[in-house]
Amino acid sequence: MDRLQKVGAVTAVHSSQVGTSPFGLGFEKLDRAVFDPEKAYDKVAALGVKWIRIQSGWARTEQKKGIYDFTWLDSVVDNLLRRGLMPWLCLCYGNGIYDGDAAKAFGAVGYPPVRNEEQKQAWHRYVIETVRRYKGRIAWFEVWNEPDWCWKHGVSGTEYGEFVKATAKAVHEGNPDAKVIGGSFCSNKWEWLHEVFETGAGMEMDAFTYHGYTPDELVGAGTRIQTIRAFCHAYNPKIRLIQGETGAQSRRSSAGALSGAAWTQEKQAKFLARHMLAHLFQGVEFTSYFSCLDMIEALGGRVGDKASYLDYAYFGVLSADFDEDGVATGEYEPKLSYRTLQTLAAIFREEFSIQDLPVDFIPSYSPSVLREDDKGAGLLFKGFRKPGGSSAFVYWKPSELLTTSYESTVSLKLALVSGECRLIDLLNGSVYKLPDDMIEKSGGCFLFHHLPLRDYPLLLTFGDFAGTSEKE
Repeated sequence: MDRLQKVGAVTAVHSSQVGTSPFGLGFEKLDRAVFDPEKAYDKVAALGVKWIRIQSGWARTEQKKGIYDFTWLDSVVDNLLRRGLMPWLCLCYGNGIYDGDAAKAFGAVGYPPVRNEEQKQAWHRYVIETVRRYKGRIAWFEVWNEPDWCWKHGVSGTEYGEFVKATAKAVHEGNPDAKVIGGSFCSNKWEWLHEVFETGAGMEMDAFTYHGYTPDELVGAGTRIQTIRAFCHAYNPKIRLIQGETGAQSRRSSAGALSGAAWTQEKQAKFLARHMLAHLFQGVEFTSYFSCLDMIEALGGRVGDKASYLDYAYFGVLSADFDEDGVATGEYEPKLSYRTLQTLAAIFREEFSIQDLPVDFIPSYSPSVLREDDKGAGLLFKGFRKPGGSSAFVYWKPSELLTTSYESTVSLKLALVSGECRLIDLLNGSVYKLPDDMIEKSGGCFLFHHLPLRDYPLLLTFGDFAGTSEKE
């Protein structure tokens, strides 16, 4: 950061020290045993996030009719809770002992138990047993994963809506106080969404999850969310929104959403910072990054055909190698995106509010770029306050991540803020002191001259908004 003095770094906060947080992380696919959770628990807890999405794995739990072995899931849930993490459970997928098609699919992915009465009753019993078992440990239960495509006998919003209603009944039989999440909506199939809500399923939902895989946060965390919220609240104004999956790869050669593009670890970290904050701006209950570590996608695999599910994906904030069976191996080393998420989680926790701060962009000639500052018209920015009186202002240029790397400057005036000012690079947690000639204080306002502007979020803090920092 040209002309700025680095004075420290944001101190990481362990999840056990966090009471509330708007940030979560995906810990999915253990129903298919594609990674070793024992090597991931401590590193995930050291991030300081709170919400951890796991999948229930019906096929792994009930391998003989009517006999449930929750040993593997007990271990996952208890290890997360022991470290101060809060698991929420996606109830999925199918089960080959009740469905011949599910028996052929790796992990029984995408085959809902809706095609005959035996399947429906088996699912009902399984959900009751699962929810009852985790009473006091898990409060939120999500109905299926991405049913707007992962419904392999034929996508149907009406069928999913009825499935939500039936599953909600079973959830509440297991625990009357449990919360039901519908949706896990990953597309823009508005007709499908309309069919879901027309069944009356919205009245059974405490929350609705959506997944946001798009490089452009102006769409993925903007107009799309507004449309989803409008749908939900037209049928049930009490439905809360949760961003359940968003993420990007850290390399080009990968499988899954956004694959094949020119991703790098730096671009992945920028994506994480931009999208997690942009979803937060929308007032969601929490926003979850996908995922904890690199792993196979394993969404279209066939039993007995290993090549069909050796589809390596690199969404993780922890890196991994793979063995001959596609299981993630190695030491699960942190990527840059790990530090980015850790920085966000350390700053934006406990009680804070999103608020519009009085801001005015005042471009002038900037020696750093030999032209005028960015005019501010296309920037994303937002203000925050904490109860003690501290405040913050985040801003970035939402330029195209895959084709450009943007650096410029911006001059602006902020009002209704007070206290010592610092600038934090949210990509790596570095804390900077601004030189005296970059700040003017006048009439209760701060005038900032030629602040650095990047294609990822920078945060101006006033007072102790960011908490303690490690000194350089």
